[in-house]
Amino acid sequence: MSATVSDQILERLHAWGVRRVFGYPGDGINGLMGAFGRQQLGLEFVQVRHEELAAFMATAHAKFTGEVGVCMATSGPGAIHLLNGLYDAKADHMPVVAIVGQSARSAIGGDYQQEVDLHSLFKDVAHEFVHTAMTPAQVRHLIDRAVRIARDRRTVTCVIVPHDLQEEKAVPTPPRAHDTVHTGIGWTAPAGVPADAQLRAAADILNAGQRVAILAGAGALHATDALIQVAERLGAGIAKALLGKMAVPDDLPFVTGSIGLLGTQPSWTLMEECDTLLMVGSHFPYSEFLPKEGQARGVQIDIDGRHVSTRYPMEANLIGDSRLTLEALLPLLTPKPDRAWRDRIEGEVRDWWQVLEARAMNDAKPVNPQRVFWDLSPRLPGDVILTCDSGTAAGWYARDLKARPGMMGSVSGGLATMGCAVPYALAAKLAHPGRPVIALVGDGAMQMIGINALITIAHRWKDWADPRLVVMVLNNGDLNMVTWEQRVTAGDPKYAASQDLPAFPYADYARMLGLEAVRVDRPEDVAPAWDHALRATRPVLLEMVVDPDVPPLPPHVEPKQMLQYAKALLQGDPDARGVIAATLREVWAAVRRK
Repeated sequence: MSATVSDQILERLHAWGVRRVFGYPGDGINGLMGAFGRQQLGLEFVQVRHEELAAFMATAHAKFTGEVGVCMATSGPGAIHLLNGLYDAKADHMPVVAIVGQSARSAIGGDYQQEVDLHSLFKDVAHEFVHTAMTPAQVRHLIDRAVRIARDRRTVTCVIVPHDLQEEKAVPTPPRAHDTVHTGIGWTAPAGVPADAQLRAAADILNAGQRVAILAGAGALHATDALIQVAERLGAGIAKALLGKMAVPDDLPFVTGSIGLLGTQPSWTLMEECDTLLMVGSHFPYSEFLPKEGQARGVQIDIDGRHVSTRYPMEANLIGDSRLTLEALLPLLTPKPDRAWRDRIEGEVRDWWQVLEARAMNDAKPVNPQRVFWDLSPRLPGDVILTCDSGTAAGWYARDLKARPGMMGSVSGGLATMGCAVPYALAAKLAHPGRPVIALVGDGAMQMIGINALITIAHRWKDWADPRLVVMVLNNGDLNMVTWEQRVTAGDPKYAASQDLPAFPYADYARMLGLEAVRVDRPEDVAPAWDHALRATRPVLLEMVVDPDVPPLPPHVEPKQMLQYAKALLQGDPDARGVIAATLREVWAAVRRK
């Protein structure tokens, strides 16, 4: 039975199925830390190096387990540090509960040390539910509602617990009296199948189409078989938003790969020439990579009605679980005997993989970053979990790695924040200690927060059934994606003061922590380095010294972008010579395959 409010909070979280809490201690949550020390529940507190890492890890836990992620921080500065990771969860619709300390109730409003208006601070990121516990009788229903709303709305919720309240005697059962709230444990996902009339209306649209395109997102990750069956029935191609990369395997001939700035030429063709669009579990934001308005009839499937017809004006919106809805839709779809559209898409996909291989093998100084990913792809273990940071690493992850059945992978999608990949990988490993995990990181993100997370990896790895965790760092000394954005979108040459990164010995640092490490600066050493890392008996850091001048070319370049690019290079870009040479090699690799 609970002794204090803090004991009750942990017991209630455990009753909801929570087994791991990510956080960092501080005197604002001393009561909760004391409760962790005396609890016998098997509830694990994972100490991180920075509260932002805790929130990232809670987000990744939700992504890779389907459970609610929980993070914890002290009052004031600790709570503030959580925000970026929590916004990552919010943007990707992940259920995360944040529990934060606060100044004593008697001091609130007194401009006390470390007092922050946490309710206002968290109101945006946790707008569905953020409340401060003021009496012990509130605690049960606040925890219950925070977890239930996080799961039901797939969002971030927050409970603020003043530190004096944490030590008060718990009230396990509120009195049966006026002005009390009585809640219980348990949540069941909605069945999520639209009405028959809505399904038939959507089927009529899809059956009338001659050139059907499917776009799959994160909401379709569990609907692989149904997606494939629907695509076969309709003769459709399947493109994938970045968070939906693992929704269907890339070895299927009609899967065109990623869409958008990090997308593929076949995905561009699919959207440019389709007459019907089926969007499944995706909130893909860039309308310029979708069909022109009026070009295609549209059907969208999403579990959240707030997300339909916000990217493209759809004729039919089906609110429900993607797998169940596709399965209900399938018997209503008629096979398309004309294979011309499918044959066109499959031909483009074949040609594209040849282009990617040619680009990966292009010369670079010293190593082509595309080759790092291309050589990894066939070596990926079948049960691997991949995490990738924002930046050019995400571009190569999106294009060059072939997803296969059984794999998992994620990035920071909606927020596209730097710094997520290493804490994501660590959370994935804690949740699935028997599976190999690979983090793909740029040197900017590694310097920002990744090197701190390596300390936790070094501390925890001996507990894992399978010790394989590989952190691959693209060392190009440049904040590369922003450098390219400056050139292409703003027409400005690279500004070295903002873009150049200080040198850092990533491999030496990892060795100092007791991890294995390999530094690669020759292209012929890339594949052997991956082989070594995936056989290792402890975590490995791979430092790949790569060429910053290799351009992450989008699938389609607008004339305005070409003019801005030329303007930047002609105005004294310090890397202009190497950039021009690398760009010509990339373009030639595509041209010679036609």
